[in-house]
This record gives sequence, structure tokens and C-alpha cells, in this order.
Amino acid sequence: MSLKDVLSPFSAWKRTLEKPFTIKKPITEREGAERYRGFHVNDIEKCIGCGTCEEICQNEAIDMVEATPITAKKGDSGLRPQIDYGRCCWCALCVDVCPTGSLGMSNDYIWVTPNADEWVFKPGIDEKKWNDDQKGYRRTEEAWLLDPEQEPMPVLEPEIRKDTFEEMAKGYPVTMALEEASRCLECGICIEACPTHMDIPEYIRAIRENRLEDGLKILYDTNPFSESCGRVCTARCQDVCALGHNGKPIAIRWLKRYITDNTHEKRNEILGIGQNLPQNEQKIAIIGGGPSGLTAAFYLRNYGYQVTVYEKHDQLGGMLRYGIPEYRLPKAVLDREIKTILDTGVTVIYNTEIGKDVSLKDIQETFDAVFISVGAQKGTEMPIEGMDTPGVLIGVDFLDRIAEGERPDLGQKVVVVGGGNTAMDVCRSAVRLGAKEVQVIYRRTEQEMPANDEEIEEAKEEGVRFEFLTTPVKISKKGDKLEIECLRMKLGEPDASGRRRPVPIEGSNFTILTDTCVMAIGQKVDSEMAAQADVKTTRWGTFDIDPTTLQTNVKNVFAGGDCGFGPDDAIRAIADGKKAAYFINKYLTKKGPLVE
Repeated sequence: MSLKDVLSPFSAWKRTLEKPFTIKKPITEREGAERYRGFHVNDIEKCIGCGTCEEICQNEAIDMVEATPITAKKGDSGLRPQIDYGRCCWCALCVDVCPTGSLGMSNDYIWVTPNADEWVFKPGIDEKKWNDDQKGYRRTEEAWLLDPEQEPMPVLEPEIRKDTFEEMAKGYPVTMALEEASRCLECGICIEACPTHMDIPEYIRAIRENRLEDGLKILYDTNPFSESCGRVCTARCQDVCALGHNGKPIAIRWLKRYITDNTHEKRNEILGIGQNLPQNEQKIAIIGGGPSGLTAAFYLRNYGYQVTVYEKHDQLGGMLRYGIPEYRLPKAVLDREIKTILDTGVTVIYNTEIGKDVSLKDIQETFDAVFISVGAQKGTEMPIEGMDTPGVLIGVDFLDRIAEGERPDLGQKVVVVGGGNTAMDVCRSAVRLGAKEVQVIYRRTEQEMPANDEEIEEAKEEGVRFEFLTTPVKISKKGDKLEIECLRMKLGEPDASGRRRPVPIEGSNFTILTDTCVMAIGQKVDSEMAAQADVKTTRWGTFDIDPTTLQTNVKNVFAGGDCGFGPDDAIRAIADGKKAAYFINKYLTKKGPLVE
């Protein structure tokens, strides 16, 4: 080894007193291009925590994490993306797939820190100088990686369907179902919005993978009326669907129907109905054979209990049978779902009204537990003069008559008062019964109508006219017609429902002549039986229950559905039925307190 080789390592020492050549930061910062892909930004108010960005990231640079002050709520998981810039390759796929458009990239690309942990942060949550940058990369409609369009449901044309009670929606064929199922992001935001908490992404995945039998089992894990709900559910899940923020939501309801349409002939076999059920001798009474009561009966039988349903009509189904017209829910569909429930071994006593034919006290003392699910089947009258005038009908009674097979003569013109789904069912049924002119009057605007948007649009397609900001104040006879005196309204401050309160406009009176007037303004509960067993009720006439356990003040008596919470939709009643089964089982097995 030469002397030079020995001394060469020490030659670097001569640089120790010189200034460094490497600088910590460029002397001048150049702004990135207009659409440069720099550090991420996130509008945390638009973000719903769906996790689509996490799923698409090939480098696993994104994790969905809890982020103060964000909290979970309907349609929002409460999580926000956290990005590891040691892994990020700045490809912007996360931006291009974001369903709400909340995620973007600033054009800021310079950031110096000696702390490696600071390269992992939550855009929009952690304070960064580029958080409010407007420049940088944002998704365009052309670059969106998701399909914004929903597969349309094949339906009867308005001119055909207005003359028939034949089912209007025809169901997806396989090609359309697969196309629609392929749009699902599997984010799961919909699960929390569904009152039964159905595993929606999993049954949609089952459709994509042609595993319809597995899909049916997933449906029946939480809802024994999935075939009916595939037609008439109000689809709260679709209201929060991530795709709905910038396109049309997944047609979750129609996909549910697709599974049941294609498996109902083998349903009992697929589900193993009535097989290998646990058995015990404890007896449970269900009062009311509607969706809530029958759901409770189904799951209680699967727990092994001896279940008896008391039904005041000669057929089961409650408002699914007597409140929803055939063109929306064919009775054959409902009947085969009920048969599946009864095939588990449920006993039914028909034409028996508790409180009249048998006292609630006798039922409460005879059975180990009781679930009251009588619904809200009494129509509400308006407190105006002339409600007893011939030709004035109540909405739920009118629909009941149609369900029983009657086809009442309504005359040439029908006026329907109300803005909910019952009002839509009434007005559309009136069209099918031959009325030449059907008019809906509603005291608020169309935006405040509680009816489903599609119901309103379909009613318009069938020729129904709407008179908004109008309320009747008096009904009287004028020759062979009804004369309805009305007032114009204006919207005032919001009421308890959050909708703006309608305020009468003084002196705006006008009249409408019609042959028939149908009041569809609401429903109420018949809870007279409660006093027979000292069960408490509320000032609204509903049963006074624990909102979590559905238990009344009488320990072995539970209540739910419309008679527990007031009039609502079928899926809420079904959810209460399943919840009742769970807490009744917990009560009877005495496995700790009902609520921890």
C-alpha cells in the first residue's frame, strides 16, 4: 500500500472549515403548474369517510382513521384519509375515484422537515400551508373513474299502467343487475343508514359473483321481507350512497329484488327453513301480523320459542297488504314471504282482536312474553267542518277497501289531501279506478313533501295534478258535487319536523268542486288495549316503551313498529321486529340486564 493510499482518507478533513455545498432549501421557490399534483387537500365537510381512496391506492399509502373533530353520523363514517408520503407516488387515482369530489391535490410540492413522522398526515385536518390552495389537481367529470348513471328499472309506460293494477316495475334482467352491481364501491356507508343494518355491500358482491343463494342468506340474516322491500322500501340506504353525491346512487332496492326474484322458488330449501331449530317450551304472543310482528315471529322461532300471532283480519301482512296497492306490491309476493315465515312453525289465530275478543291482561298472564305490533291503521281526520259529508273518505280506509278487492266508483274528479306516500298511493289508485281528473292538494311546497320523489314523479306521469301551498278549511255539498273551500298558504319558520310551517294567507279563500275527496294526512295508533294490562301509553297514543329495548313498564310486554314510535315506513317496522326478538330472547334467557 502506498503512502498516498494511507493519507487519502484524511484529505476530506480540509473541507471541514468550508461552508457546505448542500443547502437545506432552494433559494427561490417556483410555483407548481396550474394542475400540478402536489400535496393533498381534503374538504372535510364534503368528505364522507367512504374509504374509496384507501381501496384504490396501490401503494397502501392511505389509511382511514378517526379525525377530531369529525364524528360519525348518518351518511358519514366519521373517518378521514391519512396519507403516508413515504409511500405516495402522486398518481392521483385517489382523487379521480373520490365520489364526493372532496379530495384534491394542491400545486405545492416543497416541504422540508427533519421529522419523518410529519410525512404522515391527514389532509384538511392537520394544519398545512396549502390546505386552502385552489390551484392544483382536481377531478374532472371526464376523469371520474366511477359510473354516475344508474341502470333504469324497466317499467310499464304511463299510458298502460294508469289503466291497470298490474305490477308497474318489472325487475332487472341479469345483464342490468350485473351492470348496476358493478357500480358499488363497497364502502359500507349504506349499512348504518339501513334500519336493519343489512350487509348491503356483501349481497351486491354476491350478485356480481353470481352467488345468489348466498345473497339470499345475507338478506334473511336481517330481513324476512326482503322480497317486499325490494319493491316498496323507502331505501334510506340509497339516500346516503357515496355515488349519489355526484351521480345516481346504487339501485340497492332493485338489486335486493333481483336476488329474491331469482331465488324465491327454492327459498325455503336455500335457507333451511324449519330445520334444526332449537326448541324450548317458553311461549310468546305476537299481537298484530304486520311486518313488525311477523319479523319478530320469524326470528323468535329461530331462537326456538313457541310463537303465536294474533291477527284481527283474516289475512296477515298488515299495512303491506292493506296499505300498499297491488301495482307496487303484488299480493302473491307478500303471500309467499309470509308462507316462509309460517313454515318455521309459527301459529296464527286469525279474526281475533286483542282488547275486544281477548283481553291484553289474559294474553300477558298466559304467555312468557308479549310483543305488541298493531301498527297505525286508523286514519286521521282533519278538524274542519264537513268531514262527515258523503263522498269524503279516509286514505287508509280507501286503500284497505281496494286491497279487499273493492273497486269503488269515485266519479270523474277526485281530490286527495296530503303529501306522504299514502297520499301518492291514493291518488295513483284513483287514476287506475277510472277518475278522469285527480288533484292532490298539499299545504307546503313540493320540496317539503314527505313522499318519495319517485312516487311523486310517477304520479305526475300518470296525469295527477298538484296544488301546493293549499289547505282545505271546509267541505260541503253543492248539488251532486263536493265543494271544498281552501286557503292559500305561505311558508313560515321551521316546525318540529324541520320543515317550514305553513301559514294561512288571509283572504285567499277559493273553492274546488269534486266528486270525491280523500283525506290522506296521517295515521294514528289504536292503543285502547293497553289499559287492560296497565301498560302505559304516551300522549300521542303510542305505547310507552324503552327506545332501545322496546320494553314497556310491564316487564314481559314489548311493543314496536308504528305503535311504538308512531307512523313510519315498513323497513323501520321490520327493524323493530328483529330488535324485539333479540331483547325478548335476552329477557327470557336472563342473560344480564337488557342494556349494559
